[in-house]
Amino acid sequence: MKTLKNIFLGIFTLLILQSCIVSGKPNMDFFKQSGYDFKGARFASFNVPVFMVKPFIKRALKEDGENEEVIALVKKVSKIKVMTVDNGSKDMLNDYSRYLNDNNFEDWATIKHNGENVNVRVKQNGETIKNMMITVNSGKELVFVDVKGSFTADDISKVINAAADK
Repeated sequence: MKTLKNIFLGIFTLLILQSCIVSGKPNMDFFKQSGYDFKGARFASFNVPVFMVKPFIKRALKEDGENEEVIALVKKVSKIKVMTVDNGSKDMLNDYSRYLNDNNFEDWATIKHNGENVNVRVKQNGETIKNMMITVNSGKELVFVDVKGSFTADDISKVINAAADK
């Protein structure tokens, strides 16, 4: 019986750690399309095991003196995917933007700072925001963050205002 428990625990641990592995393949739906020509772009992607990192993120935010709005938003996150692209192109970013528009994502905010553009798009279900896509564009280097959870417009506005104040 003890051996069976150890085997189950081992399999469970492997499944959890599998989500921590960095992949050279895209993990976002648009980029998984097999027919799209990425013209030499290189990808690095991973899924963040939220249940494992939430306590660390909250503690780090408190230590950095972040306000309660940011910490409250982290509590509402259920899944995060992160993907970086080296040697990306403007056409790729434009096609991605059209993909988000076609899939009912609304442009929420665009922040320009030191030559970098940060774009936040959300997908709403009534008053609840279920999906937030954050894109950071710095020339040919791109970062895409897909955040799933249950947020309100007020939650995100508070976080954007807190970031703008700094």
